Amino acid sequence: MLWLALLLPDLPLQVFTRGAPEAGLLAVVESHPRQRIVAASPAARALGVNAGDSVAAALAVAPDLLLRPRVPALEAATLEELAAWAGHFTPHVSLDPPGGLVLEISASLRLFGGLPALARMLVDGLAALGLHAALAAAPTPLAARWLAACRPGELLRPRTGWQDRLAGLPLGVLVDAGVGLDSLDLLLGIGVRSLGDVQRLPRAGLARRQAGAVSAVLARARGEAPDLRNWFVPPARYTARVAMAVPTDNVEPLLFAARRLFAGLAAWLVARQAAVDHCHLHLEHESGPATVLELVTGAPSRDEARLGLLARERLAALPLPAPVEALHLESGLPVALAPRSDDLFGDPDSARENAGLLLDRLRARLGADAVTGLRPYPDHRPERAWRPLPPGARQPVATTTAGPRPLWLLPEPKALGGRAQLTLLAGPERIESGWWDEINGGDVRRDYYVAADEAAALCWVFHPLDAPGEWYVHGYFG
Repeated sequence: MLWLALLLPDLPLQVFTRGAPEAGLLAVVESHPRQRIVAASPAARALGVNAGDSVAAALAVAPDLLLRPRVPALEAATLEELAAWAGHFTPHVSLDPPGGLVLEISASLRLFGGLPALARMLVDGLAALGLHAALAAAPTPLAARWLAACRPGELLRPRTGWQDRLAGLPLGVLVDAGVGLDSLDLLLGIGVRSLGDVQRLPRAGLARRQAGAVSAVLARARGEAPDLRNWFVPPARYTARVAMAVPTDNVEPLLFAARRLFAGLAAWLVARQAAVDHCHLHLEHESGPATVLELVTGAPSRDEARLGLLARERLAALPLPAPVEALHLESGLPVALAPRSDDLFGDPDSARENAGLLLDRLRARLGADAVTGLRPYPDHRPERAWRPLPPGARQPVATTTAGPRPLWLLPEPKALGGRAQLTLLAGPERIESGWWDEINGGDVRRDYYVAADEAAALCWVFHPLDAPGEWYVHGYFG
């Protein structure tokens, strides 16, 4: 087996900084047992703010420092989001708190081009999520975590003698595996400084000194004892949340944060070989209900760029009642999406997909009710001879013997005052219908002609049989 560990040591800070391109002067504060700095941004560290400092000391060296309280629930949710994303690379993902997860990748190496290539893809994918992690690989999950913490980037393969690479690791890594501080103090007291020093000690002597847990942990790390892990089960619907470092109502920062969520959704869908046709983006405000954007793709899709375009169109036309402090994404139920192979002469479906994207953008910009198709309806009256149709729905086959009809039909016929300005080209076509339907226009008795007006525009005109001297234009052909 081969395990790859992802360790996020500054996860309390990353949950706030991933939604912005620059972290700025930011620090995360924990209040128990006393107020202290848990993590600080690079700009804050450059001014002398470090983890473990008191809040007063941090503000003394950086008066403009922005303080955010630590949110363990958001950290756990972000770790689960990362686990769902990692399912794109392997189905065997296990949460490894605090701040990490481990992936069993032996079956994925050939698919992704080997261990170094897979490691690079993981780093690039994490950047798209707005996260960065220390990464290492080893034949056991515990060894991989320790290497990620102490020697990030080391890719240790399961070869004879690989355990010797753990000898130089410091004793502090044992705390992550559950070894108590009293056992650690005991080892330090007898001059032990590394895991190699511990390995040279007699196990019976460790057991007599109540440090037997150390031997058990080392056996797990070296592959001499089983290290059972619970596999992460991805949710039926994708949910993720990004907190803004600073509340804002500007479109660009909100889009930047939303793209982090769309990248995670796309990877989750790839792992399930699925797609979604809609999702909800919740813009959370400091007070009051959240503003909800429904992003409808029309056809099932997992293209994060497409979702980003739809979000831009909706946000650009949406007045926000208050600055946004967090974004929460909820997907619809996924539907199976069969993989599509390339075509020798190009993608035959690209034109259809481009048309679908244009339709989605129009819906996002104008509203779902403002974009519709038309279908013919069996009624001779022109204003009643059509019905709205959802875009993309199958058109019924039209069977009619009526004459030519203009593409642009006016909402109401426009009076012309006479036919002097018209040159009649075809007609008449008599329409007498609707005497039974007083609610929807009633009786229509007209003679229609195709004509050219004084500007040479091709139009559709009529005169009522009850008033033959009056002329009206009802539509234009082009």
